[in-house]
Amino acid sequence: MITLGELAQRFDLQLDGDAQRTVSGLATLASAGPDDISFLSNKKYASQLLDTRAAAVILHPDLASQCPVATLATADPYLAFARSTALFDRSPAQPEGIHPAATVSPGAVIANDASIGPNAVVEAGARVGSGASIGANAYIGHNTEIGAGTRIQPGVVIYHNVKLGARCRVHSQAVLGADGFGFAPGPGGWEKIHQLGGVSIGDDVEIGACTTIDRGALDDTVIEDGAIIDNLVQIAHNCRIGKNTAIAGCTGLAGSTIIGANCTLAGGVGVVGHVEICDGVHVTGMTMVTRSITEPGSYSSGTPMATTREWRKSAVRFSQLERIQQRLAALEKKQ
Repeated sequence: MITLGELAQRFDLQLDGDAQRTVSGLATLASAGPDDISFLSNKKYASQLLDTRAAAVILHPDLASQCPVATLATADPYLAFARSTALFDRSPAQPEGIHPAATVSPGAVIANDASIGPNAVVEAGARVGSGASIGANAYIGHNTEIGAGTRIQPGVVIYHNVKLGARCRVHSQAVLGADGFGFAPGPGGWEKIHQLGGVSIGDDVEIGACTTIDRGALDDTVIEDGAIIDNLVQIAHNCRIGKNTAIAGCTGLAGSTIIGANCTLAGGVGVVGHVEICDGVHVTGMTMVTRSITEPGSYSSGTPMATTREWRKSAVRFSQLERIQQRLAALEKKQ
């Protein structure tokens, strides 16, 4: 339970209402009850404001006069909502200490207040920092470092020589430090290039479920501070992801891709290897990046959805473009 006054003070919100009223949850405008707070950041949902039963609503000052209940006004209601979620997070905390069913090498260094869950394995040379937690059935490889306050969810696999900074979160079935896809053609077939680098991950990084980050061939694959990576993302060997960059689900980065700071890659983006994307770039969903991007801005590729009949007509015309271009060039030459 927290009072509206405490919420306003903690997140620098302008309260119009009873400061002593307590709330115990956070919900949408449509589903909120009298013990919940809600928020409005997208005007698309403004019509729901009049009927909300929430105790109070976080919103922009311009909309406060339209709200029938108490308001918590701020210039950035979505950010205030994001910060408020931490107060109502009911994720179970792991108890400190090493579970009897865990397997921890005598050569590992575990902080006294860290948590190691059942059936987790921590190999020799690994270091688990203060307040960090390792979930059930997770694997922490040799000489891997887990920073203070970092949370490794159940079933995560982290190979050897991987470094995670402080306050990271890695979701279930993610794999960090698997071999990069490096092979050389030989007379008898493909010959493996052993991946001798590691993975280096900064502070405050979140990595989604079933995402894979490959280790480098010689140098490390690097994820800088504050990067957020969604589920089912493939990051190949020797990539570098800049500070505060966001990568949405089903994106794939080929080897040695370099992405700058404060970029966003929407779902299903593909990036060929050995290209660089500068700071401040937004790549829209399903785009294929085939060359380096040197100017900030928004970039897209592919064709938008159409009816099947329309798309088939367009597909036929795509195959005709070369002949059309040749005819145009011939006409221009005659003129």
